[in-house]
Amino acid sequence: MQILEEMPAGIPAAVAVVCHPHPLHGGNLNNKVVHQLAKTFAALGAVCLRFNFRGVGESEGEYDKGRGELQDLLAVVAWARARWPELPLWLGGFSFGGFIALQGARQLAPQRLVTVAPAVNYCPDSSLNLSGISWLLIQGDADDIVPAEQVTGWLAGQEVQPQLVLLEGAGHFFHGRLNDLKQAIISSFGTG
Repeated sequence: MQILEEMPAGIPAAVAVVCHPHPLHGGNLNNKVVHQLAKTFAALGAVCLRFNFRGVGESEGEYDKGRGELQDLLAVVAWARARWPELPLWLGGFSFGGFIALQGARQLAPQRLVTVAPAVNYCPDSSLNLSGISWLLIQGDADDIVPAEQVTGWLAGQEVQPQLVLLEGAGHFFHGRLNDLKQAIISSFGTG
């Protein structure tokens, strides 16, 4: 599996794992939103790991409709926890990667979860049990791929609510808004 590691400037405070967008639509660990998440987590003191899901880049296998991609996340987290067992876990994901991070959070119970425009259309209708997790959801209100209305409608059925940041005028890929995305995460971590 292909993994990129970014180290913080000082002693690591956490280990963060970031999931990329849909493999069949060009998603990979070099996506600009995923890269911004990783840089921001590293700036906040985390060792940050970005990885390619199965069948992307140098990772073996093929797309598995979310099932295998969740297993990929669980494998990366197991590797990270063996390497940095004392560090708390942060999870992040963008679009399809946000869906995978949400699914993984149910099993992994990270200290922090950051989902950016999560592809909630893949999520089951049942409520996710994310109690005890500091969850930030960042969504552009002009997103035409994962519409804000779809995300807020899905959230209405969830027992646990995230801190929701709606970025006015931001589309799905946050063109020209990556610094706003970064600032939303920094602000959230400063308060939570």
